[in-house]
Amino acid sequence: MAKNVGGIDRIVRAVVGIGLIYWAMTPTGPMMVAGPIGFIVLLTAIFGWCPAYLPFGIKTCKVK
Repeated sequence: MAKNVGGIDRIVRAVVGIGLIYWAMTPTGPMMVAGPIGFIVLLTAIFGWCPAYLPFGIKTCKVK
């Protein structure tokens, strides 16, 4: 698995993922949807690989 998610993209994904997980834990949050989506977004930030980028050939990381 080659990384295809770059630095700023990873930071944005981590912030959005944590925000969705936090929102899912609040009493008014849509727990059934926001939690799993936030978890998946956070995992893509941690591993630096997004399967949704593959069919489109998108890479936001720098090529070495």
